[in-house]
Amino acid sequence: MSLQVQNLMKKYGDKVVVEDLSFEITKPGVYALLGTNGAGKTTSLRIILGMLAHDGGKVLWNGAPLDPVKANVGYLAEERGLYPKYSLLDQLLYFAKLKNVPKKTAMDRIKYWSDRLQVNEYVFPPKMKGKKSKANRADQLSKGNQQKIQLMAALISDPKLIILDEPLSGLDPVNTDLFKSIIREQIAQDKYLIMSSHQMPTIEEFCSDITILNRGKAVLQGDLNEIKKSYGRVNLFVKSDVDIASYIEEFGLRIVNKTPSEYHLKVKNEQQAMDFLAKLIGEKIPVVKFELREPSLHEIFIEKVGDVHEEK
Repeated sequence: MSLQVQNLMKKYGDKVVVEDLSFEITKPGVYALLGTNGAGKTTSLRIILGMLAHDGGKVLWNGAPLDPVKANVGYLAEERGLYPKYSLLDQLLYFAKLKNVPKKTAMDRIKYWSDRLQVNEYVFPPKMKGKKSKANRADQLSKGNQQKIQLMAALISDPKLIILDEPLSGLDPVNTDLFKSIIREQIAQDKYLIMSSHQMPTIEEFCSDITILNRGKAVLQGDLNEIKKSYGRVNLFVKSDVDIASYIEEFGLRIVNKTPSEYHLKVKNEQQAMDFLAKLIGEKIPVVKFELREPSLHEIFIEKVGDVHEEK
């Protein structure tokens, strides 16, 4: 299986919001689509899903034009997309029916996910003695629990292709870990996922390949590990029990950040870092920490699009 996005174009009047976007997912796992607000991420995802018409290009699933219904695609939108006044169970059954999931299978999956996501009491309200149980509506739930119901709707058809737009937005740490565990389960089941997120550590945790968008255009694409390697190990973190400011100045190292206990320095290359370490050791300076590493995705992202502000 594979997903191919080829030369996508989208315009609103004279304004180009997605320009010649191409990428390919050839194996199960998570592909990241990144960018600042207004960069075209959500628009691109909606074009892939067939929710928006496009002005050029095509989206192929297994070599044929992607039909979101026939291809069984799951979608978790960034915005809340539930019907506020209808019962949760009725909505979930309705979403399952749209994906041609038999009612018995749908009920089994709803029970499984209600338990997994800890929303049983909302989807299946307990019966009160002498009273008829009252169905819960979406507008009675917190934003986090609404997010859980939307994730259930996205997964109820057991889709092979799953698109997650800011899936962890607004979640507390406990539910963030819960969502992450479910994403890992989907990966283990050989699902194909596209994730858009502003949480760079999450992208680094899950994604092997990325595209960074800037004003609708791809400014960086490829394997994340290879991209990091291309920058080299230029971030140096040093901690010492004594002041090493004079040695940093002597070597001409740039201070990125300084905390009460540690320096984050930028070096030209690994050799410069090793020479610096040799100097400290030669001067019998106690070195508590000396860590040399590649730039983080956050740093790479800022380098590529940091001068771009949110578009009005």
